[in-house]
Amino acid sequence: MKRQSSEYLTGLVRELVKYPSETTWLEFKHNNVNPQEIGEYISALSNAAAVESRPKAYMLWGVDNDSRHIVGTQFNFATAKKGNQPLESWLLQLLQPRVHFCFEEVQIEGKLVVLLEIDSASHCPVAFSGKEHIRVGEVKKPLKEAPEIERRLWRIFDTVPFEEMIALERVSADDVLKLLDYPSYFDLMDIPLPANRDEILRALADDKLIRGCDAGGWNITNLGGMLFAKQLKDFHRLRRKSVRVVQYRGVGRTETYKEQESDKGYAVGFEGLIQYINGLLPTNEVLGKALRKNIPMYPEIAIRELVANGLIHQDFLVKGAGPMVEIFDDRIEITNPGKPLVDIQRFLDTPPKSRNETLASLMRRLGICEERGSGIDKVVFHIEMHQLPAPLFEIPEGFTRSVLFAHKDLKEMDKADRVRSCYLHSCLRYVTRKKMTNRSIRERFGIAEQNAATASKLLNEAVETGLIVIEDTNVGTRSRSYLPFWAKPEGYDSKIV
Repeated sequence: MKRQSSEYLTGLVRELVKYPSETTWLEFKHNNVNPQEIGEYISALSNAAAVESRPKAYMLWGVDNDSRHIVGTQFNFATAKKGNQPLESWLLQLLQPRVHFCFEEVQIEGKLVVLLEIDSASHCPVAFSGKEHIRVGEVKKPLKEAPEIERRLWRIFDTVPFEEMIALERVSADDVLKLLDYPSYFDLMDIPLPANRDEILRALADDKLIRGCDAGGWNITNLGGMLFAKQLKDFHRLRRKSVRVVQYRGVGRTETYKEQESDKGYAVGFEGLIQYINGLLPTNEVLGKALRKNIPMYPEIAIRELVANGLIHQDFLVKGAGPMVEIFDDRIEITNPGKPLVDIQRFLDTPPKSRNETLASLMRRLGICEERGSGIDKVVFHIEMHQLPAPLFEIPEGFTRSVLFAHKDLKEMDKADRVRSCYLHSCLRYVTRKKMTNRSIRERFGIAEQNAATASKLLNEAVETGLIVIEDTNVGTRSRSYLPFWAKPEGYDSKIV
């Protein structure tokens, strides 16, 4: 991993030694290099940083604890070991969760200073060798021995949204503008680019993309990095959240044809991502009055909405996983980390709940996704217009997956396809205050009027599963209308068909 410049490290050390005494998130050592104690300090300092709303904690060797004078150290982290194992590797494997930390060294006044930079705990307390620690004043102790602080720590984890956490700390104004694609922010917001740097930074801060750093410069928030990073790999907390697009040969995952990872922030890279995906999707050749033309297999609005949903509603605290788009000959699958906060059978009628509401709100303002609650409705509507099988929503092992299927004739659809299509049709009709009927099902599947009996069989099949119900069982068969199961009338008797 790229190390920080000596100028940056020198400035950081000089800022840290100005503190009048050790804080809960800052520890000074001379030559103490006991591996077990270092591991416990990583746990304690990381948890303390979270309590104090600090993005990082620090441990320094080569600074006198009392005078704050730089005295130098003999500690060499690059060669330090625990047994036969390098120190960094040994520490990392005993941390749970594996919070990011980084050793750095710098010469100041001709003396060696070693700095250990530790990320703040983000969603649960950091433990070392199975035990969580905390700093109380200048004392390190087990977290269980400080129950009030432990309760406070958990309250913080429950209330601080991912978007407000810090992606990069203490960044200069010039580096903010190098790391973030700020012209795209103003372009997407449809407002003029300010005339000077200070006004640009003020606008970014107003939307919580950056905020002032106590040690000088700026902190770039996860919101700023996630949406407007020129390269996500510049933000170590975010680099695993880039979008992977994989195209396979055939209908399985045994042979990869193309693979690409989008390293741009979600907002600045969204249009390019959608264009790339659409370029890989199959098309149907249609003969018009004079010319043949290619029509996309899947409606673009459905692709846009489902990809945007995958970005917005993911659980960013799931480590080592990001959104993924997989393209097969017969389907496209869009997967994101985290289970949905809404029942997958109620996507059409329940207002969406997002873990990342600040991000979702800003992406709506940027015009990247639809207004609240209308996205999945439009997906189903356009899928029906193209007479494709209904989309499938599923939850495989802690992930959320949306699947769009290529065209199938009705006779090629299996029972699951038919029932799902009927159910989502009933949901769409209900939320648009229309009735699901034999006629609407015929239109949905392109069934000729003289084959109304085929539509009746589809309806009866869906009623038998319990996913749709007859609105009024006293009405004759030809005049019946149908509802999704969750909208059935009060007192409805499911045994009556």
